Amino acid sequence: MSSPGRRREMDIMKLVMADYEVEMASEDSNAEFYVKFRGPKDTPYEGGVWKVHVELPEAYPYKSPSIGFVNAIYHPNIDQMSGSVCLDVINQTWSPMFDLLNVFEVFLPQLLTYPNSQDPLNGEAAALHLREPQRFQQKVREFVNRYARDEDYPMTSRTQALRRYQQGGGVPSTSSSLPSSSAAPAPTTLPVHDRARAGSNESASDLESLSESDDEGQDGLDGARHEFNFPARGMMGNGNA
Repeated sequence: MSSPGRRREMDIMKLVMADYEVEMASEDSNAEFYVKFRGPKDTPYEGGVWKVHVELPEAYPYKSPSIGFVNAIYHPNIDQMSGSVCLDVINQTWSPMFDLLNVFEVFLPQLLTYPNSQDPLNGEAAALHLREPQRFQQKVREFVNRYARDEDYPMTSRTQALRRYQQGGGVPSTSSSLPSSSAAPAPTTLPVHDRARAGSNESASDLESLSESDDEGQDGLDGARHEFNFPARGMMGNGNA
């Protein structure tokens, strides 16, 4: 059985080999990094590109990774300001049999495809999703166009990430070639996903103004109920409040 450290290296390499772009937060550790994640096809998130923060606990894979979106996304089960994710399969039913490739190829795409508005982190998005699905999809696309455009994503290429990973003996250092807009996280007094989000080009007030543009009546919420096959309950990872 491989050690937790070796397992971390293998799982990161799997992501890189599967064409995910990986940006290490530090040259000295492979426990914290960012992954370029694209919205799933045939959903209103298609075409969006998100920088997802990943932090692996010391006991990974026996403990689940901590996951959070850095740039804004409009979704009932993702906190709009912190980027924290609400998903059962990570927090409550995580198994060492899962790996990071499962997170980015199965768990996150399923969450974006099948939101669970019965147990939200974003109440406004949940209400709109239940009452007016078409307007919900429109709002999602507004966020994609404003906060998740591919051309605004600061990241080295997949080839560069793989080369640095191999040359660095398992730690793909990309920080030296990143543009200034992707500076290191702010002081550690902030929660980890808030630190990453602090470097965003858009302010929190921008998010609030866009979010409030659909602030109409909530009276149809109680009568609208949908069931989804993929549950989204509980924080994704360890302590992503």
